[in-house]
Amino acid sequence: MPLTDLGTDDLVGYQPQLTAPNDFDAFWRRTLAEARSYDGTIKAERVTSAHLLHTVEVDDVRFPGWDGEPVAAWLLRPRGTEGPLPVVVTYMGYSGGRGLPTDHLLWSAAGYAQLVVDSRGQGHDTPDRTAGDGTQWAGGFMTRGIDSPENYYYRRLITDCVRAVDAVAGLPGLDPRRIVVAGGSQGGGLTLAVAALAGDRVAAALPDVPFLCHFRRAVQITGEGPYPEIAEYLRWHSRDRVEQTLATLDYFDGVHFAQRATAPVLFSVALMDPICPPSTVYAAYNHYRGEDRTMTVWPFGDHGGGYGSNPPVQLSWLRERGLAPERSVPSVALPDV
Repeated sequence: MPLTDLGTDDLVGYQPQLTAPNDFDAFWRRTLAEARSYDGTIKAERVTSAHLLHTVEVDDVRFPGWDGEPVAAWLLRPRGTEGPLPVVVTYMGYSGGRGLPTDHLLWSAAGYAQLVVDSRGQGHDTPDRTAGDGTQWAGGFMTRGIDSPENYYYRRLITDCVRAVDAVAGLPGLDPRRIVVAGGSQGGGLTLAVAALAGDRVAAALPDVPFLCHFRRAVQITGEGPYPEIAEYLRWHSRDRVEQTLATLDYFDGVHFAQRATAPVLFSVALMDPICPPSTVYAAYNHYRGEDRTMTVWPFGDHGGGYGSNPPVQLSWLRERGLAPERSVPSVALPDV
């Protein structure tokens, strides 16, 4: 996979002057206030035995999201732990839902609790009942309701993701002072949004190869999905909808969220990523408001970033910031060979 974006020296200093809409903050305050105004209970059902797991407890969770609608999630915790645990709230990549609990065993193996949030309409357990005005192109979600910020699909999904952080206080065994938000690709973009919108309730953020950043550049230079859904839509509506569409996307741009986020953050970027161009990731990173920011660079990585090499980096980084679980794992002496 060849390099397809700026060179390393240009990426490190890439900081385009992007300006959020004048009512960006008011739009999100109103959106979240409306979502929180609905009555809704958090439900958690223990389902460990159904998945034949012996070292992890699993709850099937529903919490109120956009419009008070129930959002599905898995809550995984190491079995036998005492006291509130740091929790990693995880958001999913594009076109994927929460999957199965057995897809998400890393964080509980490291001693953390994990809340795995379903993506409305993309997963099987949280339908997207509101479809905006019906504008949807290329069978995906990128243009669903793109006629206005009010109708756009990501308004609903980002709201769900913030409400997942709200739900932590209502779930047993979790420490609301140690919430880490995390995700890759679409999940990385959602991580940036929540880090900004949930404010000081987020103790740290882990956006990997984040999608949904620097839309105005991404839709022009990216040949692999999902950004081309927007480009194709604009190809057929170039006469009258280009600026209107880009103006809608400005309310959901990870760069604008990064400008408002202050939690310690660990980004990752893959320099041969054909889906989330490195310049769009660096645009968010270089605009990130918080002072404690770190970038992990995978020079030959594609959209999978560092693959299995990335979790040890994250675990070490969280430990350095005092966000590791208190429970220690006893060492085992290996026999001489």
